Amino acid sequence: MSTRPEILFPLFTALERLEGVGPKTAEHLAQMGVEKPRDLLFTLPHSGVDRQPRASIRAANLPAVVTVEVLVGRHHEPARKGRPYRIEVQDAETSFQLVFFHARGDYLKRQLPTGSRRVVSGRVELFDGIGQMVHPDYILPAEEADSIAPFEPVYPLTAGVTARLMQKAVRGALSRAPALPEWADPELIKREGWPSWRAALEAAHAPQGPADLSPDARARQRLAYDELLAHQLTLALARAHSRKAPGIVSRATGRLQRRILETLPYAPTGAQERAMAEIAADMAAPQRMNRLLQGDVGAGKTLVAFMALLIAVEAGGQGVMMAPTEILARQHLEGLKPMAEEAGVVLEILTGRDKGAERAAKLAALARGDIHILVGTHAVFQKDVAFRDLRLAVVDEQHRFGVRQRLELGEKGPRVDMLVMTATPIPRSLALAQYGDMDVSVLDEKPPGRQPIKTALISTARIDEVVAHLQKAVAEGRQAYWVCPLVEESEVSDMTAAQERFKRLRAVLGEGRVGLVHGQMPPVEKDAAMARFVAGETSVLVATTVIEVGVNVPNATIMVIERAESFGLAQLHQLRGRVGRGSAASTCLLLYQPPLTEGGERRLKVLRDSEDGFRIAEEDLAIRGAGDLIGTAQSGLPRFRIADLERQAGLMKIAQADARRLLESDPALESERGKAARLLLWLMEQDKAIRLISVG
Repeated sequence: MSTRPEILFPLFTALERLEGVGPKTAEHLAQMGVEKPRDLLFTLPHSGVDRQPRASIRAANLPAVVTVEVLVGRHHEPARKGRPYRIEVQDAETSFQLVFFHARGDYLKRQLPTGSRRVVSGRVELFDGIGQMVHPDYILPAEEADSIAPFEPVYPLTAGVTARLMQKAVRGALSRAPALPEWADPELIKREGWPSWRAALEAAHAPQGPADLSPDARARQRLAYDELLAHQLTLALARAHSRKAPGIVSRATGRLQRRILETLPYAPTGAQERAMAEIAADMAAPQRMNRLLQGDVGAGKTLVAFMALLIAVEAGGQGVMMAPTEILARQHLEGLKPMAEEAGVVLEILTGRDKGAERAAKLAALARGDIHILVGTHAVFQKDVAFRDLRLAVVDEQHRFGVRQRLELGEKGPRVDMLVMTATPIPRSLALAQYGDMDVSVLDEKPPGRQPIKTALISTARIDEVVAHLQKAVAEGRQAYWVCPLVEESEVSDMTAAQERFKRLRAVLGEGRVGLVHGQMPPVEKDAAMARFVAGETSVLVATTVIEVGVNVPNATIMVIERAESFGLAQLHQLRGRVGRGSAASTCLLLYQPPLTEGGERRLKVLRDSEDGFRIAEEDLAIRGAGDLIGTAQSGLPRFRIADLERQAGLMKIAQADARRLLESDPALESERGKAARLLLWLMEQDKAIRLISVG
């Protein structure tokens, strides 16, 4: 079934078909991302107004919204234009005024005739001891009081859409929602006490009190689960689809790996051993490997990746390791070269710098199979780069490579195993949302011998002390990074900040002791400045955040981050991870500009008190929310309308397990529950997934 099922048609028609929604309103709603009745169903109220009827406004803690029956008294028409129109009213215990601006007296006399009884609802405030309700939200004859909901849902609105209009449109959409067959696991529904999809919608749009607005309310949990299940089904289908793609069986002999392990000065951690075993098993299987290697700063991902590359070579093939920048590619080369020599493996680098005869010679050697492992930047994507027998592609720093590049690299060897490394610890719920189509290996232990990094918070008022401390450390032969603030979103002003700091430090520490790197520099100059620092020719490197990822200078033991409060937590953690790579004790100084905001203080304290990247990532998620955490624009993170990844992380896990189980027992979704799950995919607009089933 590759066209939308008829039962869902009413939810996918034009909004104008709903009562009270004209072309203009439809345009306004589209500004909120609401383009069809289905979108209204999934736009839930974010708060509510208590409109329980009361005997008198005296019982309320003013100012407050009050719903009360009144006897209408005298009308006071304004003496001058621009003055308000006032009507005296009396409830069971006291009198107060209804106030209208720019009102038409004849209309108000018809609505609120003196001597009549009315129910009014609106915000009451005290002015000079007299209660006033300005422009009541509701004015109804007493016998119609029941038509006011005791707890009125409040929806997100946009210019041109009033609360009344939104409520009416949602009611119209609800009346079109069909009863659909059950796609959730019956056991799960029983265990959680969840309502059916249709009943959950009704309940979520008619909250009885504040508790019904919480993500933990059963109706909301149920709807969030449906959204997550559709997403996880899509990822599981993509995973099943890529697994069907035949891979290459690469069996390890262990010959080369043993040589490396014997020369290591330490034993791999338990987490490294586990990851190596998982990767070896994947590479030996006939399906294509698609694995994410997630590890905190300094958890030893490079060793694990190199062992995987050796498996490819042991099996008679080649491996490639990709880095997002030339600096990082060269660093991988330096890190891996001694190990490659130890194992007797030919390792080469290919970047945009390789030109002419040198490049041609490398390409020929690669095509002949004389180069076993290639390290490179995206230059390895180019058409003329051909391998003799590519078995494994390792991609470093996932978020710099889109899914598209992952696929392009796969084209170089259509059945090539894929290992993606990321040094950004991602909370479990987000890892499932973003990489649910991949298997995940986590390195959550630090290799032995890693020194803890002492982190301190220092006010910018004490910057002179910091510079003096730096002067002393440099005199003792140590090296330091000085990271300049993110002034604003423009690289030019960040550059100005870096240049200013560079001049000042050079004046204190001496001409040749200080280097500078920023985003606006030509790559060649940037690389040269980095190389001088790596070689120890400069003692202090002033930089913008270009050094965030992967730079490795074991002799650098001091990291100064200026205006640390302007950085995100994950970024600060990454920057701090640039020190503490040698045997000497390291410090990270977070310079902040007082007064700190509450959020800024919380971020800096979390960093000061923990070096655990996963804990920091969970905190970051709690502080900033999912979209910001990975930068929704390039993250490929789905935009959920109901599910809240921060507060419903557990549901994501259940949805993933459930989706995988369902597809294992019913890969083509043809059982009763499978057909219902297809409806869910159509409902959640996961057309991509539906194509995968039909292709499958």
